[in-house]
Amino acid sequence: MRGERYLTRNVQFQLIYEKGGSWAGREVVVKALPNELELTRYGFTIGKRVGKAVVRNRIKRRLREILRRAPLQKGWDVVIIARMPAAQADYRSLEICVRKLLNRAGLSVGEYEGVSPGVN
Repeated sequence: MRGERYLTRNVQFQLIYEKGGSWAGREVVVKALPNELELTRYGFTIGKRVGKAVVRNRIKRRLREILRRAPLQKGWDVVIIARMPAAQADYRSLEICVRKLLNRAGLSVGEYEGVSPGVN
């Protein structure tokens, strides 16, 4: 059950890189593509330039928690690419950056918003 919420295959990532939209911030880049499913799937890309394994895993844990708490549209594949400043960022600044990018992408569902991006 938990595994279906994550992108795991290289083909899935490549499709999003080629055809998806992109929104960049200081700490992360968000790429998204509609997937025609009833759930939103996530994937993370954190290169070795960002830091050693301990640092990369900490960033992934923080990003998973941020996305778990964020109310998002259904039916999207989202890839989050961490940049080097993400290694020094604390949880709150990383959360602000990710939420700002998700809002710009039209993927967030606010308290009084509908479930379709760009319909206002």
